[in-house]
Amino acid sequence: MKRTSIALVLLGALALSGCSSSGGGGATASQPASAGSAPAAGGNSATFAVITHGGPGDSFWDVVKNGAEAAGKQYGVKVTYQGDGDPGKQSQLIDQAVSEKVDGIVVSMANPDALKEAIGKAVAAKIPVITINSGLDKSKEFGAITHVGQSEDVAGRGAGEQLKAAGVTKLLCVIHEAGNVGLDQRCKGAQETLGGTVERLQVDVGNLADVSSKVTAKLQSDKSINGVLALNPAVAIAARDAIKDAGSQAKLATFDLSGDVVTAIKAGEILFAVDQQQYLQGYLPITFLLLYKNNLNTVGGGLPVNTGPGFVTKDNAEQVAKLAEAGTR
Repeated sequence: MKRTSIALVLLGALALSGCSSSGGGGATASQPASAGSAPAAGGNSATFAVITHGGPGDSFWDVVKNGAEAAGKQYGVKVTYQGDGDPGKQSQLIDQAVSEKVDGIVVSMANPDALKEAIGKAVAAKIPVITINSGLDKSKEFGAITHVGQSEDVAGRGAGEQLKAAGVTKLLCVIHEAGNVGLDQRCKGAQETLGGTVERLQVDVGNLADVSSKVTAKLQSDKSINGVLALNPAVAIAARDAIKDAGSQAKLATFDLSGDVVTAIKAGEILFAVDQQQYLQGYLPITFLLLYKNNLNTVGGGLPVNTGPGFVTKDNAEQVAKLAEAGTR
């Protein structure tokens, strides 16, 4: 399911352009490019800022961070990672990166309109921006050179199809971040293909005990709910416990992976996880920004670079388990 071919092509391009590093990712001095050859990918002092809406300790965003830092180490460039779920504070982090004159910015846009001004300042300063994860619909409009992620509508429709095939007729879609447009798109997509009823439940990802309590109460009050769709791996585990506490037979599915989610899939407690391969959402943008800096390459041709959706089920969970535990899936 990985976009392996894309990664290999890009790595090949970087290798041909003279990328080299030593030991723990330190860059070696680059040689001047000869006429007709691509600029060297290694041996520069580039700094790229990754600024997301993920809070500290969020297992999903930890994997994105791992991908970005692995790319930085491989290419011998500096990568900084910061995350804040408050769009106002996220905007301030973008402004700070612009003032520091970084060579490129990677940003997730859960609340695009709140980030428009800050991203506009980066573009005006001729700092290339790549959007990831959320905000696909606004990425090009805001001036980003590409978007890396998955179409949330398409992913939602895929989840709805899988749940319908499993016999779900009334679905509880658990939204864990207020104002996150991507989460609403996931629920809408599932509603389009389920062919049944989809009800939304707003919870706070920062209070998982409350998540479990709210899902339990909802399942106890409405026995017709026979499916739960979580949009976050930590919420999925809380929902699993809630289903048990409520004595419900509701079938559970989730978006995104963690070690606990993969274990629950193997145990038959979760039907499937929609996998957007978030490691690539950290790794690929650093690759793309370096290619842009050194060779003015852009990727996607105006279309997003899709990292998903894929599906992790009981059939392939064992293969994914070790990778999730290692922090790359």
